[in-house]
Amino acid sequence: MKAIFCERVGDLQSVTLQEVPEVVPRAHETVVAVHAAGLNRADLLQMAGRYPAITGETALLGLECAGIDLETGQQVCALLPGGGFAERVAVPREMLMPIPKHWSLLQAAAMPEAFLTAYLNLYLHGKLENGERVLVHAAASGVGTAAIMLAKIKGCDIIATTRSEEKRTFLQQLGASLVLCPSPSCSLEQMYASHLPAGVDVILDVLGGACLNTHLNLLHQGGRLTMIALMQGARADIDLSVLLRKDLQVTGSTLRTKPLNDKIKLVKRFLKDIAPLFDTGQLTPVLDSVWPVEQAKMAFLRMKNNQNQGKIVLDWQALCK
Repeated sequence: MKAIFCERVGDLQSVTLQEVPEVVPRAHETVVAVHAAGLNRADLLQMAGRYPAITGETALLGLECAGIDLETGQQVCALLPGGGFAERVAVPREMLMPIPKHWSLLQAAAMPEAFLTAYLNLYLHGKLENGERVLVHAAASGVGTAAIMLAKIKGCDIIATTRSEEKRTFLQQLGASLVLCPSPSCSLEQMYASHLPAGVDVILDVLGGACLNTHLNLLHQGGRLTMIALMQGARADIDLSVLLRKDLQVTGSTLRTKPLNDKIKLVKRFLKDIAPLFDTGQLTPVLDSVWPVEQAKMAFLRMKNNQNQGKIVLDWQALCK
């Protein structure tokens, strides 16, 4: 079978399709014929040598897919520890998620990583309540767009950030009441003081680093910050008294490194709480663009250059025929 490889570490121009051994499922797994796979920034980090595969799991790229379960013939999608950028992938049966009848496989491939991440960090870790004020960073990303939609379902006041002025209208149409565009000439402290003097209840943080103290000060009493990336670094100098005085909660998570049993529990809860909203059309993944797998390097470059508004998806269906 064919799979995507990055032959030179960090060089997206070296992305190619190569022949690899056929996938061999373990006893608790089934094989899915991949028809579509979503891109994630974690894929770029893995290709750059900064996000290694989990011990005991495939080293192939790709953290989500949609396709056909070869055991049942059913259309399914799934969150993966890796292997989604291949013609076939082994998936634990309990991680399979059904696809709404009105969705295409391309839409389904855009859902697992983005919506499970947003659900885990806003609803479960962030304990987002109806009508609260939430700050979503990198809001035009797959996770960001899913977070906006999930916050909108709860009637929240949504503040979005993006580094691109061109994405402002897109985010407002999606549901953000205010879109902030940080710039080198205006620090986060200045931007928040000007636009968010009243603070926020929940922050979905991808920055970390030196921004953490600023975000703690921005939170209301009893506020929650959930961290899913470290774009500004892994170390922070913070005033711990703020945590105590304001009764704050700070959590962090990555889906890939969670034990399988925890991921299975998350999927079951997600299917109960959120999947019905897909069936009714209240929630739908935002597709930025779809690329044939032969043009994967162009898709990766689009993500690296922060050009996407929603999810980028690779179409494997031509290879499936």
